[in-house]
Amino acid sequence: MFSTAGFNSGEEPCIRLEHLPGKSPHLAGKASPQVTIRWDAPQVTANGVHDIEDRILRITGYYGYKPGFSSHRREDGSESHAETPVSETSGDGTAYHTCVNTVLKVLGGLLVVLCVSSCWVGITQVVQLTFKSFSCPFFITWFSTNWNILFFPLYYSGHVATTREKQTPIQKFRECSRLFGEDGMSLKVFLKRTAPFSILWTLTNYLYLLALRKLTATDVSALYCCHKAFVFLLSWIVLKDRFMGVRIVAAIMAITGIVMMAYADGFHGDSFMGVALAVGSASTSALYKVLFKMFLGSANLGEAAHFFSTMGFFNLIFISCVPLILYFTRVEHWGSLSSLPWGYLCGVAGLWLVFNILVNVGVVLTYPILISIGTLLSVPGNAAIDVLKHEVIFSVVRLAATCIICLGFLLLLLPEEWDTVTLRFLTTLADKKTEEHGEELTESSVHTRSRSRANGAVSIPMA
Repeated sequence: MFSTAGFNSGEEPCIRLEHLPGKSPHLAGKASPQVTIRWDAPQVTANGVHDIEDRILRITGYYGYKPGFSSHRREDGSESHAETPVSETSGDGTAYHTCVNTVLKVLGGLLVVLCVSSCWVGITQVVQLTFKSFSCPFFITWFSTNWNILFFPLYYSGHVATTREKQTPIQKFRECSRLFGEDGMSLKVFLKRTAPFSILWTLTNYLYLLALRKLTATDVSALYCCHKAFVFLLSWIVLKDRFMGVRIVAAIMAITGIVMMAYADGFHGDSFMGVALAVGSASTSALYKVLFKMFLGSANLGEAAHFFSTMGFFNLIFISCVPLILYFTRVEHWGSLSSLPWGYLCGVAGLWLVFNILVNVGVVLTYPILISIGTLLSVPGNAAIDVLKHEVIFSVVRLAATCIICLGFLLLLLPEEWDTVTLRFLTTLADKKTEEHGEELTESSVHTRSRSRANGAVSIPMA
């Protein structure tokens, strides 16, 4: 037979021909001594065969044979494990880096969630403090919206600090203007695209502030969370998004919470008006988001910064007349400019700007679902402040309504394929339990069989 001796790196293969008893290739009657042939270097023939073994395998038609492969075989068919495949090493490294990136992304997301919820709680509480000395919600809305102009300059400063390829502000502004179309920004596009979104933005914030004059911060923040259900309903009707039964259930829960919140004080008085204003704020917010998705689609961070700054300019140029009208009609009387609570006003505007930046930056850096959870966490945050600082006592109906709305909000965060993923997970878990149970039965049967043999018992198979 043929036997291949093992070789290390740097040594030539040694091939030995041995005599097989009873199967001599020589003629009968002649001696058949053992023949040992050794090559110090592989003999390459004209047809590309390296040695005698390759030649014989080629002639006999050995299945799967390729010239030159026989010299890499080992004795008794054993394989060498001296070297680790590069693919496995690179795969382990890639998996490690992926795991590290995921952990960092989650940790960064949790930090963003904490900051988002803190900003929203701060906005709500500072607005209520401002109302004690300056009850002008539209002026506060207008003043805070003007601060959106700073969004793009802040984005450009970060771009210059983190990017090697520098662009001038005009070049970057034109690049981000592609959100409005290939032709970029023009006066017609500015009025056509910015006007409806700026009006909806102002209405959303104005109605939210009006609701804060009627209800507690906890109730308003909980009712505002219903905007997620309204976004789903509008997307399903207008954008023809996928129908999901669980989201319909969540929308019904949100509506149920709204009704319970209004019922808490008997559908009359300031409470009912506050619920209506908060629901109106959530509705305009949902309409804003659906229209943005319909006409502008998705936007990256630069385009979002451009869009917010553009809305700030529109607010400053075209909506500045509204606070003046309200002032001269005595609907919102400011008094002198020196008497305005500029500290509270700047605090609200700054927190609102930071909130918008965190929401848009967080979507890029981490998972979008975490940003939504940050908005939801503002409800228990406001509740804690209302209880500890303002000594608010919540009725059972209001607590139940708040919990139902928050639960519906969480159901709306489920991904579209949550049912398929859940079934796959449960199936995998059931298979693992079945395999473990089968292994336990096998081990117990082997143990029982060994004990019966030790006791002299013999099992007779039945025919």
